[in-house]
This record gives sequence, structure tokens and C-alpha cells, in this order.
Amino acid sequence: MSSKDKFRDISGILLLDKPPGLSSNQALQKARHLFRAKKAGHTGSLDPLATGLLPICFGEATKIAGYLLGARKAYAAQCRLGVATTTDDAEGEVVRTRAVPELGDAQIEAALAGLRGRIVQIPPAYSAIKQGGVPLYKRARRGEEVEVPSREVEVHAFDLVERGGDLLTLHVECASGTYVRSLARDLGEKLGCGAHLTALRREWVEPFKQPAMHTLAELEQALSRGDELDSLLLPLESGLQAMPRFELDEIQEARLRHGQALSIDGAVATENACAFGRGGGPVALIAIDDAGAVRILRGFAAAQSN
Repeated sequence: MSSKDKFRDISGILLLDKPPGLSSNQALQKARHLFRAKKAGHTGSLDPLATGLLPICFGEATKIAGYLLGARKAYAAQCRLGVATTTDDAEGEVVRTRAVPELGDAQIEAALAGLRGRIVQIPPAYSAIKQGGVPLYKRARRGEEVEVPSREVEVHAFDLVERGGDLLTLHVECASGTYVRSLARDLGEKLGCGAHLTALRREWVEPFKQPAMHTLAELEQALSRGDELDSLLLPLESGLQAMPRFELDEIQEARLRHGQALSIDGAVATENACAFGRGGGPVALIAIDDAGAVRILRGFAAAQSN
């Protein structure tokens, strides 16, 4: 292996614009190889059909991937009324077609309203949810009968943007664990004709509400020009903007870095916060109890570079 092919220690967050046709893990591996990063992880899967924001964490930033995984997300979605599929999207086989009734905006809005808020949702049978350690989609592809457990999810926004014939363009904002495919399917059932998802694009993930995304093609072109890809990475702390922030003095920082007991007087109890050192860099993700005692969730290396 030549020196230029060796994988290296880099840290930061890449806001990748995932192309259609790739799984999230395939997109992750392509990006990891372009950056020659030793360690990488993504922050929430997108189906191969879907495009849009897939934050990829390198190095130290992988320690906050789980936090970003649970963040609020927004999508532009398109669904076709009158056709139901095995996968609840355009990649599945058609299982039923029905005539689409005359629908006014008020009827569509009433159906959308019933799918907002805290709702119970049945994920698609073709999903990555595991039962007995096996993803449901593998069981479904083998022809096994799959019983999908329902779950509570949070849908913050589900709105009609545009209608063209039997195609609906929708805006969705939801919490982690929500399947937009299931929302499209359930909307179709509420409208009495069935539906499936035909296109999905993730527009943002908190705290990246206005993301400057980079495509794999752009990264490849930049690399071929000899450009430095590391300049496209955001610092780890950019993913912590929505967290409560605690500034540590020199003694507090030293205690935290050495895993010693620490209390912060007057601190409000929180399950997730970030402690920053005097130099401005993140020291650790922490939890604080009612007495102000600090518990380290994940510690960060003292020095980070992109």
C-alpha cells in the first residue's frame, strides 16, 4: 500500500448529499475512502431510493453520531395515490391498485392532520428493524411471514406542498425512528385509495438546518484537481449547537479529563450537555443531576484537527 492510500486519523463532520441507488453504508464507505479516514459513522440511514443530507462523522466526531441519530429531521416527499406496494415505496412490487376518489384540499388536510403529533406507526415489513438479530427485510425477501411491531413516533409537520394528478408533494418534519414510507402508506389508506412513496429527499437534520451539502461526485472531482478535502469538514462542535453548553475553568477541565468527580454549582439538571474547555474545544458530553454532579457520557481527545 502506498503512503497516499493509507487510512489516517481525521476528525470532523461531512454533510454528504447522498445519491439515489446507494445504501447509507455504501455512501459512507465511499466517503471514508475518499477522505482515507480510519474511522467513520453516519447518523441515520436513508433508503437507497432516498437522497439528501447524510451527516458523516469522522474520527472523534463519531462519538456524537448517536446524539445526531436522534435529532429532528425534515424531508421533501412525493407519493402516488391509488397504488400500494410491498415496500411502501417505488422499489416494491405492486400489491393493489384502487381508483383515486375526487379529493378536495380539505379532505387531504384532514387525513394529514390525523398523522401529525404523537402517533402509533407500523414500520414497513421491508425495513432494517431487527427481530432475533435478523433485519426484517431479509426475512421478507425470503418469503417469511413478517409481523412488524407498532411503535410510537413523533411527526412535527406533515403538509401538502403541491398536487399534480395522483401525485402529492409533501413536507415532513419528524423525530428519529419515523418511517416516511409508512406515512405515505397510511395517508393513502386514510384517503381510501392506498399510496406509496415515489421520491424522498432529506433536507436537514438538527442542528444542520441550512446544510451546505457535498455530493460524492463533487468530492471525487475536487480530489482529482488536487484540492484538500479536509477543508470541507465541519468541526465536531458544529454538531453540538443544540446542546446546553458549559464552560469549564482550567481546574474543572483537568478534573473532567482525568475522570475525576466534578460538580457545577447552580447548574440545571440535564441528560445531555457539552462541557467546553478554556481553549474553546469540547471536553466531554455530560449529564448533570439535580445536585449539580457531573457524569461523563463521552470524553473527547484534548487536541483535534481536520
